[in-house]
Amino acid sequence: MPFQFPVAIHTGAITTPPGTAIYYPQVAGLAHPGVQQSINRTIWNAVHELQQAQLKVQTGTHMQMTGHYEIKTNERGILSLLLSNYAYSQMMAHGFTIIKSLTFDVNTGKLYNLSDLFKPGSDYVKVLSEQIRTQIKQREIPLLNGFTSIKPDQDYYLADKSIVVYFQLYEITPYYVGFPMFSISIYPLLPIAAPGGPLDVLAADIV
Repeated sequence: MPFQFPVAIHTGAITTPPGTAIYYPQVAGLAHPGVQQSINRTIWNAVHELQQAQLKVQTGTHMQMTGHYEIKTNERGILSLLLSNYAYSQMMAHGFTIIKSLTFDVNTGKLYNLSDLFKPGSDYVKVLSEQIRTQIKQREIPLLNGFTSIKPDQDYYLADKSIVVYFQLYEITPYYVGFPMFSISIYPLLPIAAPGGPLDVLAADIV
């Protein structure tokens, strides 16, 4: 596998006094301007969707909104990132956060859904759900209504040699638990991984 530099990341901002400050990533310096534009537009759209989702539910006064991002993987042509948006308005019991992750091929601009990481027809939902069920028991994570299975398009991001599957606030756990995140090594998943896909690429030895 040929070496590829990480992509450059610039920080954009949406600031509206007195209470809104949203910071988000934008890629720069890609070889193909069209790919760069496509990735940045997708990121911007996701940031905007988080903002709009918060505005629909935060109906109190003196609204505050803060957005941040984390880069989880930026290597071998794979960019995986996490966007967060926290909002609070007076008379709410507590603030509320929504997170959204995006994983791209920076050479083509392809956005990977969870299903795209695996071979068509594979039982990835069952395999990942079993791993998560084991971790829930080992970590003694309290649940709202038990856990049966992830969704086929469950939220995830890639971090080095792992896939991290996660759930939103209240999705399966009480609010105080935060965001339940489950890190799963990609190596046991390779038999069902899409050939040449992100899991294959990240699992390859350093050369």
